[in-house]
Amino acid sequence: MIPYGKQDINQQDIDAVIKVLKSDWLTQGPQVPLFEQALADKCQTNYGIAVNSATSALHIANLALGVGEGDIVWTSPITFVATANSALYCGAKVDFVDVDLSSGNMSVSALTKKLQWAKQHNYLPKVVIPVHLAGQSCDMKAIHQLAKEYGFAIIEDASHAVGGHYHNAPVGCGQYSDITVFSFHPVKIITSAEGGMALTNDAELAERMRLFRSHGITSKTDKMTEPSHGPWYYQQIELGFNYRMTDLQAALGLSQLTRLDEFIEKRNALAKHYDEAFANNEISPLTPDNDQLSAYHLYLILLPETDVETHKQAVISLREQGICAHVHYIPVHLQPYYQQFGFKLGDFPNAEQYYQRVISLPLYPNLSSTDQDHIIEQVKKIQVKKS
Repeated sequence: MIPYGKQDINQQDIDAVIKVLKSDWLTQGPQVPLFEQALADKCQTNYGIAVNSATSALHIANLALGVGEGDIVWTSPITFVATANSALYCGAKVDFVDVDLSSGNMSVSALTKKLQWAKQHNYLPKVVIPVHLAGQSCDMKAIHQLAKEYGFAIIEDASHAVGGHYHNAPVGCGQYSDITVFSFHPVKIITSAEGGMALTNDAELAERMRLFRSHGITSKTDKMTEPSHGPWYYQQIELGFNYRMTDLQAALGLSQLTRLDEFIEKRNALAKHYDEAFANNEISPLTPDNDQLSAYHLYLILLPETDVETHKQAVISLREQGICAHVHYIPVHLQPYYQQFGFKLGDFPNAEQYYQRVISLPLYPNLSSTDQDHIIEQVKKIQVKKS
């Protein structure tokens, strides 16, 4: 089976991990701050806070921005459930903004209309979390303008987008947001096995996120409520969590980071081959805007408008040919858990139509040309029954 995504581990990565195994540090040691600084430098931002998953990074990002009971957080319905869940962890209410079918990303038009309505009804969000689906950045400049007008903070869920660019600047630079979150799961652009990182230009937000990732504990005397009892002394000043990244993970991530540009180049070359193959086909690839460099975590195609069974059979038929076609994502508002909040079918029509049509095709740096040509051939054989 050709997987939809796959890590690329070389001897340099293996050697980096073995070196840590032979060192005095296995948990959070010197490799973690090195990884944080290296990625912050790569993304042209000030601070990186490494954690054990992007879910944890989203959680502490919300907490650092003061999200809590009575607050409202908006995000995209086309994302993994962790994006929305991270706000629920804080006791906030979650709502969604519909997507553009051309990209699967949060629609600026839908966001604008919802904000206008929300202002009239005292329903404005404290935080908006745009999701850079498949590695393509949302229109962050436009969303940032709305943030200034309506007074909300922005967390970029860039779990798919490390190495991507928006308006000739790296995703994660923080020009149009308060915090950016990356994922290093094995199917992502670079991997630390499990792991994630939050990036910010704000020193106070960085300090708060570091506090939340490690039990809410500090050893800094200027943060304590009384003089230190001695060199062993620490205080818990927040309710934090054990979200720390290990040195093993950081060493792998740091090694992988040296090949980030190579990975992005290979992913874009593979995507270009798909684009050319489907150029005169009724299947529509989701393609980035001209002012972007997508990280291409995923290669997504949309079938013509069709019925549920045809979509299902298309995915099954590809899997029968040894191709692990997938669907990213089931709209979060249709998940059973979210039904208790009053969401229902029809709430976000573009997201629902996208879900009925989208298929994720395999894309990863060492996907062979033979395998990719096989995928293209089988996709072209899909029999679409138009609705």
